[in-house]
Amino acid sequence: MDEFIKLLDNNLSYTSHEILGDTIFINIVSNRQQVFCPYCGKSSVKTHSYYERRFQDIPMHGKKVQYVLHNRKMFCSNTECSYATFAERFDFIPANWKITQRLKEEIVNISINVSSLTASDLLRHHIANVGKSTICNLLKKK
Repeated sequence: MDEFIKLLDNNLSYTSHEILGDTIFINIVSNRQQVFCPYCGKSSVKTHSYYERRFQDIPMHGKKVQYVLHNRKMFCSNTECSYATFAERFDFIPANWKITQRLKEEIVNISINVSSLTASDLLRHHIANVGKSTICNLLKKK
């Protein structure tokens, strides 16, 4: 399973998983030694705290996939930076998103030719828990 997680990002490690109903919950953690501040670019090794970040990905073996990332909040080591802390970020999922980029593309591909209600029903039953407002927002951005 760790090799599968490395396909998302080499800086992640698999810790455990659980299958509940139609969803696989996969717990992952970062294995980076240092993290770079997104505001000033200075590296940091000092952890402020941890929090749980959940996001959805494309289905696996007919089950919806939800990652549970035990993400770090870091202290910025640059005293001149206007931000004292920052959250660790990853390329495969933009900040504040609840879905991966590849799931976003899948949602848009399915939703482009049907109504948002139809797409929402189809997606909820087979791919991911996505509401019609999310679908509309993604289609507007396309």
